[in-house]
Amino acid sequence: MNTLNTVLLSTQFCPPVQYFAKILQYDHIWVEHRENYQKGSYRNRCHIASANGLLRLSIPLVKGKNHQTPIWEVRIDYKTSWPAKQWEAITYAYGSAPYFEEYAAFLAPLLNGDKRFEYLFEYNAALLKAFLKLLNLRKSIHYTEDYHFTAPDGILDLRQVISPKLELSSDPHFIPDPYPQVFNYKYPFMENLSILDLLFCTGPQALLVLQKSAR
Repeated sequence: MNTLNTVLLSTQFCPPVQYFAKILQYDHIWVEHRENYQKGSYRNRCHIASANGLLRLSIPLVKGKNHQTPIWEVRIDYKTSWPAKQWEAITYAYGSAPYFEEYAAFLAPLLNGDKRFEYLFEYNAALLKAFLKLLNLRKSIHYTEDYHFTAPDGILDLRQVISPKLELSSDPHFIPDPYPQVFNYKYPFMENLSILDLLFCTGPQALLVLQKSAR
């Protein structure tokens, strides 16, 4: 178990289970607000389970995915009806999940386009607040005001660790605890999916799964 009590995370869209295990594990949570946007990360995409296996949901961005754009300036592109299609995909995937109906009414406005956000960072922050509320996870989230290539002493830097590019074995303090998933009859357990999967499948037991996954 890491002895530090402060963790630094990147902003992420509907983050994976690993992300919330870290929030549970540490007393002080900082989210990086002064970095540049990075491709191939969870910053504007997430993974859910579908009838056809792993499904990636992604947020289109204005002017594409520019590595040089400060994360707080990255705008969401609403030229297409992606929010409605996104919610449709989530509904198809989790409509039969035990707790979908219980949480859908709360999350739908944020995920189906009823509430729109100009900036990606602002959208991710609103979603993070909603997920923490549903998890009954009372943590204060702080946002950085300056960028440090290397995190200051006493802060565990996980900005690049929670990533679709890395194997979970790179994080010895997170071992996914299996839970029943919608398509268990069809596929082996899909680990570290979006928190949407954990919430819709386990409801109030989600916090217990997070506790068992954090080492």
